[in-house]
Amino acid sequence: MQFSSALLESAVNEFSRLPGIGKKTALRLVLHLLKQEESQVTQFSETIARMRSEIRFCKRCCNVADGELCTICSNSYRQKQLICVVENIRDVIAIESTQQFNGTYHVLGGVISPLDGVGPDQLNIDALVERIDQEQTEELIFALSPNIQGDTTIYYVQKKLSGKNVRITTIARGIAFGGELEYADELTLGRSLQNRLPVEKYMNR
Repeated sequence: MQFSSALLESAVNEFSRLPGIGKKTALRLVLHLLKQEESQVTQFSETIARMRSEIRFCKRCCNVADGELCTICSNSYRQKQLICVVENIRDVIAIESTQQFNGTYHVLGGVISPLDGVGPDQLNIDALVERIDQEQTEELIFALSPNIQGDTTIYYVQKKLSGKNVRITTIARGIAFGGELEYADELTLGRSLQNRLPVEKYMNR
């Protein structure tokens, strides 16, 4: 792909770094921005820069936040004794879109995957254990993607919580094993939350 402008080429290269964006799509985006008013492009770039520099992570659940607590944890109408454990922020958004869950979340930041070099110490597991001790949690719902890595993570956390007075469940497997949670449709995901199972029953199938 030949460019008559080094600035244009540089912008295309930066956009093509984004996941799912190839050079042709990046070029379309850059040319679109060139057609916009300079003030609009400035606002766009400032918004992205501000998001990256000012966004924080909730000190309670590790979700994205504008302050110390995210809007979910600071909502007094949420059931604080109910924690849904998810892999990443996209999963929080997916579950919230079902409007079937009124508890809180805990974002692990990934799943245990030795082949990818991800161990328990790299995840927010210790923070979860501390929450359960401090907040008198009644139920922990695992909403991890149904694959080997997700099941390994459930098993590990379950062992860490052995002896604690907390009910541990997992969402019903209306989602196919090996699938990704973020790609599940809202109806399937909502029903999976409603029909959750005790972890012991799931792990011993």
